Amino acid sequence: MANVTSGLSNDAEYMCDTNAPTITGPLFILIFILSIIGNSLLLCVLFIYEGLKSITNIFILNLACSDLIFTITLPFWAVHHLHHWVFGDFICKFMTAAFFVGLYSSVILLTAMTVARFIRVVLPNWKNNRAIRKKCAVGACIAAWIISISASLTDATKVKFENLDGENYCYDESEDKLGHYLQVSLLFFLPLAIIIFCYSAILKTVLQGLNRKKHKTIAVLLCIVAAFFICWGPYHIMLLITSLHKPKGCKAEERLAVAYHICEMLAYSHCCMNPLLYMLSKKLRKHLLNLLHEMKQMHEGQFLIRSAIQWDSA
Repeated sequence: MANVTSGLSNDAEYMCDTNAPTITGPLFILIFILSIIGNSLLLCVLFIYEGLKSITNIFILNLACSDLIFTITLPFWAVHHLHHWVFGDFICKFMTAAFFVGLYSSVILLTAMTVARFIRVVLPNWKNNRAIRKKCAVGACIAAWIISISASLTDATKVKFENLDGENYCYDESEDKLGHYLQVSLLFFLPLAIIIFCYSAILKTVLQGLNRKKHKTIAVLLCIVAAFFICWGPYHIMLLITSLHKPKGCKAEERLAVAYHICEMLAYSHCCMNPLLYMLSKKLRKHLLNLLHEMKQMHEGQFLIRSAIQWDSA
């Protein structure tokens, strides 16, 4: 969430310039547009050309939905950065919940997808029945949503809408830094450890010999997971630093705020990256080109129909 949600009770912050850079709001809007377009096209490709026969596609569908849920919060945080919070108490809590649903579901789904790939590659004889593995994948996705929604409700109850010095804020009023530390650790660093373990075993098995097609599938999934942790890792580290450390003096506080905002923008940009990473798959690229071609033909057909109607009426 935006840095404006923390620490407003500290009088020192009023004297130091810890506001987000002016570029933050427009950048969030740009990320919002790219994410909506990219993830919507990805969902169209999945439904029209791929279906949900593949276990990987089940996870990709859920990850795209997770990205879209996260994406819808960006315009609200952009306005918050530019004009403070103008949406009221309910939207403050609802957008906070949506933010954390998108974040938590992404990391849980990526972990589940990695474990599924680990079982498929490293333990091929375990649950070799495809129908059973598909049911397990669906169950893992349902569990991911239940866990992420439950955890996000806890975060939503901690935020407060308040008018301070004539300006509205939506911020985290909780003083439970240890609880926040434990939740961040459990829902980020624990999945990271699981994913590192699984991909270490997967890469070891791959090096012992798999066909080229499976090499490409694993490479794409590894890129998706790596992108998530590269984008969100610095942000979570900054959250822990700001939770456990209070800088002394305005200079130190301003430097920490700048580092936080840079990590924040990197993290938020992740929601528009997944569709690009999925396009590393040759099959998905082919489907996307077909979809764009069909959309172009449909547009041209509508244009010709309108032109004919206008010609007849003239």
